[in-house]
Amino acid sequence: MARFTKGQCQPCPARTRCTTPRESTRTVGFPPRKLRDLQLRVRTEQQTPESKTRYAVRSGVEGTDNEFAHGYGMRRCRYRGQGKAHIQHILTAIAVNIERLSGLSPTEEAPTSKASTASTPTPDCHGHSWPIPA
Repeated sequence: MARFTKGQCQPCPARTRCTTPRESTRTVGFPPRKLRDLQLRVRTEQQTPESKTRYAVRSGVEGTDNEFAHGYGMRRCRYRGQGKAHIQHILTAIAVNIERLSGLSPTEEAPTSKASTASTPTPDCHGHSWPIPA
């Protein structure tokens, strides 16, 4: 940990890049070398095209998850038991699809670029996959 006083910070040429107000002091933490090396390696890997492709998929899934959790109260199941919870998920997915499609005019086609991951058919407790209307 390093602390810089106001007098040391003011003449610094990198002062404009600091996040704290100009009047205060600056405290800088230095991570251990192993952690710093790991951060640099991971940041470099995240700039590769393969990593960006993986993240793009994750980004879409996380948006859908957030929509379900916050928009439809799916953080907790309303019912007990795996079967009832599964039915709740399917019915909620149908409601999401209807809501998404209701925003279209009658002449528009459903968007094919971003399908809800929540509407993916999943086998029930008996191994049946029930198609979900899109």
